[in-house]
Amino acid sequence: MTDRIREFLKNRKEEGPCLVLDLDVVRDNYGAFARTLPDTKVYYAVKANPHPEILSLLNKLGSSFDVASVPETLAVLATGCTPDRISYGNTIKKESEIATAFKLGVTLFAVDCEAEVDKVARAAPGARVICRIHCDGTGAEWPLSRKFGCEPEFAADILERAHKAGLTAHGISFHVGSQQHNVEAWDRALASTAAVFRTCAERGIMLSTVNLGGGFPAKYVRKTPKLESYGKAIFRSLRRHFGNRIPETIIEPGRGMVGNAGVIEAEVVLIAKRSPEEDTRWVYLDIGKFHGLAETIGESIRYPIRTRRDRDEAGPCIVAGPTCDSVDVLYEKTPYPLPVSLAIGDKVLIEATGAYTSTYSSVGFNGYPPLKSYVIAPTEPALAA
Repeated sequence: MTDRIREFLKNRKEEGPCLVLDLDVVRDNYGAFARTLPDTKVYYAVKANPHPEILSLLNKLGSSFDVASVPETLAVLATGCTPDRISYGNTIKKESEIATAFKLGVTLFAVDCEAEVDKVARAAPGARVICRIHCDGTGAEWPLSRKFGCEPEFAADILERAHKAGLTAHGISFHVGSQQHNVEAWDRALASTAAVFRTCAERGIMLSTVNLGGGFPAKYVRKTPKLESYGKAIFRSLRRHFGNRIPETIIEPGRGMVGNAGVIEAEVVLIAKRSPEEDTRWVYLDIGKFHGLAETIGESIRYPIRTRRDRDEAGPCIVAGPTCDSVDVLYEKTPYPLPVSLAIGDKVLIEATGAYTSTYSSVGFNGYPPLKSYVIAPTEPALAA
């Protein structure tokens, strides 16, 4: 919560939940990534929050972009960004989408299987491809499944197929899991990556790039390591596995770039007990899983919830959304401590919600409108890092 967000909410007149983002925080976060890993190119993961003003600011700062679709590609190009600063990182693409992105000037595509290589070879001849390998995601609050990434020992075969198809075998990518708390999580993936580099070299294919992915955390309830600790650990691993011949590197921060820049203001709709003897209350908000808080699935992401009564005695609460769907419960397995004095109509602030909220918000489920977003402009002009 920044003073600028606090002042905005103080003067807001509209009803309903909303997300407010402070672009000063985004600017500062970009600078922190650029300083922490100075020899690494920053590719903002657009899926985290594609608001046009966020993309425009990051473009002015010199960021590159990781996109997952043609609409995201168009949104980035609309800022004036050139296509050579775009990586199409989604490994699951229609051939027509590859062709469209290629016509727009994008020449870097992620793949993780031979069939995807064949599509890129047909739709984007001569393009560069990065093969994504699988990570187990240990240490992440939002681990990624085996939906993405081949087993590391298969990567060289995939890249060789790309090479023989006339594509440029560019490198390896991986993702250690979103909201990763283990600063050493990149080490095992880099060990596998270095092995693929060696195997490809033996086959006459010289890879040049390692995409280190995202995983850099936003600060929620749980304490997180400092960004500098991640930078130092990653550099140590690069030196350990590549020696003095460190390849070009890319990072794709999304949550770490915009998560702590946003706050959602919501309202308490109902407070209920299910029996006279029960101590745990049900607190229903006017926002839930279908309005942007989808990452509470499995209670994976535990957002800080603030109220104006936080100095009062607290008690356990089950926090739920307003819809008629029974899965619209945010925290039940581990009840959330909220003030006993909390009342219907009170406002609550859900912090660190700048990432993966507005884009997860449904369009009209139960008639509720999508989550409104407001952006507070930066206090000074953006200068390229």
